[in-house]
Amino acid sequence: MHIEKLIKMANDISEFFNSESDKELAAEGVKNHIKRSWDPRMRQQIIAYCQQDGKELTPLALKAVQKLV
Repeated sequence: MHIEKLIKMANDISEFFNSESDKELAAEGVKNHIKRSWDPRMRQQIIAYCQQDGKELTPLALKAVQKLV
């Protein structure tokens, strides 16, 4: 899958959880959603992107992906 699509998906998920005032809890929610719903190859791609750059991810999405490692 193209990394641009994964970035958009991760950012969209983070938008949903962003209303949570506890950002640690919100990041856990994003992480858990990605862990449950994404194919392992998709997770590996977004993790690799995060480790290389990650600048297009929202701060919440970035925090969540870092927790996947």
